[in-house]
Amino acid sequence: MNLIKVSAGVVNQTPLAWESNKNNIIACIEEAKKQEISLLCLPELCITGYGCEDMFFAQSTCDTALEILEDIVLHTSSIAVCVGLPIRINNHIYNAACLIVNKQIRGFACKKTLANNGIHYETRWFQHWPAGEKTELRIGEFTYPVGDLLFEVGGVKIGFEICEDAWIANRPGREHYLKGCDIILNPTASHFAFFKTQTRERLVQDGSRAFGVAYIYANLLGNESGRAIFDGDAMIAQAGEMLVSGTRFSYKDYYLTTAVIDLDKIRLEQSQNLFHFKASNAIQVLFDYPDIPPFKNHYAMEHWEANGFQKEEEFARAIALALFDYLRKSRSNGWVISLSGGADSSAITALCYLAIELSVQELGLEGFKQKLGYIKAIQSCSSVAELSAALITNVYQGTQNSSSDTRHSATSLAKDLNTTFYDIDINGLVETYKGLIQGAIGRDLSWQTDDIALQNIQARVRSPSAWLLANINNALLLSTSNRSEASVGYATMDGDTSGSISPIAGIDKHWLRHWLRWLENTGLGGTLNIKGLNAMNNLQPTAELRPLEAKQIDEEDLMPYDLLNAIETSAIRDKKSPTDCFKIMEVAFEDIYTREQLITAIERFFKLFARNQWKRERYAPSFHVDDRNLDPRSWLRFPILSGGFEREIAEMLEYANNAGKGKRRGKIGF
Repeated sequence: MNLIKVSAGVVNQTPLAWESNKNNIIACIEEAKKQEISLLCLPELCITGYGCEDMFFAQSTCDTALEILEDIVLHTSSIAVCVGLPIRINNHIYNAACLIVNKQIRGFACKKTLANNGIHYETRWFQHWPAGEKTELRIGEFTYPVGDLLFEVGGVKIGFEICEDAWIANRPGREHYLKGCDIILNPTASHFAFFKTQTRERLVQDGSRAFGVAYIYANLLGNESGRAIFDGDAMIAQAGEMLVSGTRFSYKDYYLTTAVIDLDKIRLEQSQNLFHFKASNAIQVLFDYPDIPPFKNHYAMEHWEANGFQKEEEFARAIALALFDYLRKSRSNGWVISLSGGADSSAITALCYLAIELSVQELGLEGFKQKLGYIKAIQSCSSVAELSAALITNVYQGTQNSSSDTRHSATSLAKDLNTTFYDIDINGLVETYKGLIQGAIGRDLSWQTDDIALQNIQARVRSPSAWLLANINNALLLSTSNRSEASVGYATMDGDTSGSISPIAGIDKHWLRHWLRWLENTGLGGTLNIKGLNAMNNLQPTAELRPLEAKQIDEEDLMPYDLLNAIETSAIRDKKSPTDCFKIMEVAFEDIYTREQLITAIERFFKLFARNQWKRERYAPSFHVDDRNLDPRSWLRFPILSGGFEREIAEMLEYANNAGKGKRRGKIGF
């Protein structure tokens, strides 16, 4: 039998962190050698990190990457390894995968199709490599082939599709197929998004079937550079059969996903297909594959992926991992959350707790403490509860407008998770600021004339205390804004937007409330739930910035969150006009909201969205979870100053007026 043991290696890298990146790669290679793996595929740009941005332009980045590559080469005896890095040729930069075989660089395959949508901006830094083109790269005294390459390693033909190459209709794999390729390697940096793993599996499985090859796919892991999260998805397929897939959202620095492929089966598959053969001109490489006994590959979904709550699980695991990595890579000592007792701050507190719980489950208590070895305060902790107290700080900052319900919600969650909790009365500070301004302008401030100003000063007064706690502890202050609020500017700048990272700014409030109920009652894997969310889950979302007798409710200030989310989806994600949004909402919310309510909500949304772009420009960076992100730095660009959709709103009002004659009418308010 003609069997080869192969592996996809997953590594958790950081842009320009040369030594730790190199150490992770070398450790992964050494582990592969221990397991007698013959071919190892590592992720795209894993030497430098994927998110180097404009530092890819720096000559030193490419030069240092080659120096690190030469260090890695020394550890590749008796194994073939693919490793990703940028290279510079004729003053152009290319995204390349280097194939190293038995301590020798054999060549560099370059990426042909560059990702340039959403959070990807590859065409700013890299050049597309033309199909069929080849050249050479000099490193020291030697030159190496570069370009659109096929390698024949010990009689086995190996080709490349680098990340985006596999996502287009005319995939490079087709050319490899016509040249009798046996194995396609896909080193990738594919950011996490909800349900994206299913798409990747189809690309890998269909590619292996259509091209009659073994297909090895290796992704990056963790919060690499701040916004994007990589889930460590790795998989190996053969001639249309998925052989194995790896774990996702791991807290390890590296791990392997391994399978044994059958070359005879691959070649039989190709021999039964009719196609016009092309000369391969493959680069010949001597290599001896060890004899491998038959091996039973096992493909299965992870236990939590099969329980019917994939989005809920993915959200919890992705954000928890992102928070953990952001903490350790910024060398911060913990998280500070201004815990109001509402959904947003409660969700973030719960996610910080899950970051601790999940990482301890995987790494063990000692492994967790070792991973955060720079934090002296946790080294004597003997339980997750003690770690929670050391790493999570909550502060409830009440005023005369705060209710006993929200205070109870905040305290019950903090007690359940054993976080460090402070209850601070800031009413005196609010009154001091009011008094200063009243004296300056010569009149009293009132809710009748200064409603927004009086609400905002309460939210802003909370920020300095939270920042002070964060600074005292060298901790991260987490901003508590969600995507629904960001879309319409329903947030106080320098108040609830204060923070170094905004973990839930990519999630709409309607779904977040559902997730919190799920986390209380079902939880991760059906067992890891948080009962301390019960009090909060029974509250109506409220800013609690007006007097208690006003009974302030967020959805009355804005609109129902389900409607806001639907309008945002049509208007922002799908780029529909106000008129089209109105047509869509009439169908979606028939018999739920009146025409007048829909018209009012759509007009309000478009006006507020345009008016509040300056706020989104100032929000703390957010984690990317899907294609509804509003982060102007990574997904949605919109002018700070604009026409505010005036013409488009007028067209909607005219259409609704003409189309609505004789139709059901009702109250305007919600």
